[in-house]
Amino acid sequence: MLPIAIYYEHPDWFRPLLTELARRGVATVELDAAAHRFDPQDPELPPYYAVFNRASPSAYLRGRPQVTHYTQAWLRHLERRGVPVINGSVAYALEISKADQIGLLHTLGLRAPRTRVINHASQALAAAAGLRFPVLIKANVGGSGAGITRFETAEDLAAAVYAGLDLGVDHTALVQECAPLRQGKICRVELLGRRFLYAIEVFPPDGSFNLCPADACQTADGRDLQRSACALDAPKNGLRVAAFAPPANIIAACEAIAAAAELDVGGIEYLIDDRDGEAYFYDINALSNFVADGPNVIGFDPFARLVDYLQTHYLQTRMDRSTR
Repeated sequence: MLPIAIYYEHPDWFRPLLTELARRGVATVELDAAAHRFDPQDPELPPYYAVFNRASPSAYLRGRPQVTHYTQAWLRHLERRGVPVINGSVAYALEISKADQIGLLHTLGLRAPRTRVINHASQALAAAAGLRFPVLIKANVGGSGAGITRFETAEDLAAAVYAGLDLGVDHTALVQECAPLRQGKICRVELLGRRFLYAIEVFPPDGSFNLCPADACQTADGRDLQRSACALDAPKNGLRVAAFAPPANIIAACEAIAAAAELDVGGIEYLIDDRDGEAYFYDINALSNFVADGPNVIGFDPFARLVDYLQTHYLQTRMDRSTR
């Protein structure tokens, strides 16, 4: 029986998934995205009935910059060979380009914060012209809030440019309006099989852009959460979350994004701009760690639902491949 391959770089984030797969006796093989190889001329099919891509765009923050572009090449290799990939090359391409995410949102007719894209720090001030301050400089390849800096005024931005503004690992960055958050929160919608799974409100600490739901410490009413999908020694960060029922138009928009992005499993974030009360989408996450302590926050274990999806969606594929 061919296994499903779990391709990942951050071991802590996937303990709950791997534990649930093992509990059910699902045949799996774990692949280290940071030390991997493939033969692009091999005529044989890879020995997996499917590959679940869990590579993180923030791998470079952990000393593994080799993951990002290698992963895209390998995913395309698998797809050319006809191996089913959950969160394949199309979704992953969006994961590693916030610029492309804004372009997709615009194509779908969805609101996003006013944004310009630059590839040299000298362009930052010109790109910010006409935008409302404060503005954010966002690295095109981010992850876990990395590479985001807020500037209150054009003078502050000019000083940063003069000092040497870091645009991130691909030397590309977004210059984006920073909207005031209504009620100090953002909303994150999680999708499974490109359909709505659940939503949460996230209340970030002041000045923080790391909104990873697995890192959440407390519910909105102050109850501590078990953070089983983040590093065991991760410091508490003050991130609070609460279950949330988004309106039907938001769910429909998120499912449209998932369809266009070929996003099988992921999270989509939006905010309500306190100036006009409108929803603005701003982040498409192909790597979703799910909320910490799901049963206490949303009433069920999302990792169990994820394994249900992996088992049922690819059961026929496994049977077909095993008879070849």
